[in-house]
Amino acid sequence: MATPSSPFSFLGDLFNRIGERLQPPDWAVHEIQHRAVLFLNHVLQQEPEAQQRLLRQQGRVVRFQWRFVTMQLVSTPAGLLDLAPEGAEPELRLTVTDESPFDIARATLRGDKPSVQIVGDVQLAAEVNWLVDHVRWDIEDDLARVIGDVPAHTLGNAVRRVAGALRQFVGNRAAGKAGGSAGTFE
Repeated sequence: MATPSSPFSFLGDLFNRIGERLQPPDWAVHEIQHRAVLFLNHVLQQEPEAQQRLLRQQGRVVRFQWRFVTMQLVSTPAGLLDLAPEGAEPELRLTVTDESPFDIARATLRGDKPSVQIVGDVQLAAEVNWLVDHVRWDIEDDLARVIGDVPAHTLGNAVRRVAGALRQFVGNRAAGKAGGSAGTFE
């Protein structure tokens, strides 16, 4: 008799099949990567210490990979990021080993980092880890430029409350599974 699978495993399988079959054209991938670099640089420009750390790593290439998604970045003389030239050999390879996007989302909601395989330069890996741990997007500040300080702060508080409730829910679910009970939620 077949064991019932969760809706998340079905969605994960569906995501896998779609991802394997539907590869976007190269120009679309390149454009998405450029937009990601612009966003990362926007966030980095809000943190001078991050730019100083990247400046020390000028010209070094890091390859990020998750499943079929790959991006190689190089640090620039301005202490920012750019796409690495085609064929550049990375000094550091970071591969997210969690296959399921739902597992990654669940870990993120718990405040954990996804599992990553790290191969390459230890000092560069330490700098990347510092960036991941210390650089945050101040979305409330960016939003305040568009809608004003008070509405941005109000919206930010609401989002933080929702995120906190989600973290608590995910934490309770994880604790319930670890304890062997289904648990009830009110």
